[in-house]
Amino acid sequence: MYQISIISSSIRTDRKSHNVALYLEKYINDNKLAKVEIIDLKQFDFPIFEERLKFQNKPSLEALEFKNKIIASDGIIIVSPEYNGSIPASLKNVIDLLYEEWQGKTIAFSTVSSGEFGGLQALTHLEFVFKKIGALVDLANFSISKVQDMFDDFGVPTNKKKTDELAKIFIEEFIKWIKSNK
Repeated sequence: MYQISIISSSIRTDRKSHNVALYLEKYINDNKLAKVEIIDLKQFDFPIFEERLKFQNKPSLEALEFKNKIIASDGIIIVSPEYNGSIPASLKNVIDLLYEEWQGKTIAFSTVSSGEFGGLQALTHLEFVFKKIGALVDLANFSISKVQDMFDDFGVPTNKKKTDELAKIFIEEFIKWIKSNK
């Protein structure tokens, strides 16, 4: 069984994208599709990026823990809101913290927005950045528009049937992508 990590990238107060991460974790667990863990960036206290982890003299234990979780993952789903047409600084910060660890890593995205377009500008940025550093980017995306109306604070979708149908397609595609890259 594959190990999938879900990076919940927003550290903002009253974040809504985290509810999508909670939903995806529950969906994967309930359907026994993989081993899954949420890596919640809000639980880490990363400093603003100064240097890649491998060049730091005394990296924090949190940074080393994050690195080890990325290395141990067969696939990573990044859940990201769209902030001002891009991704949160917290996410860009941890992307830049690592480099080799992302190379060859199978990655998919779930982008969300409070508006109509489901974070598609954030998706464009994520695809570009991760392709640039050599990750294996799955083109499937679990896009959520009006995220504030679609999930409660525990990750329960307002329209479970439709959301489960979309998640099934997304996760099955992602697992196929992981298999094809092993």
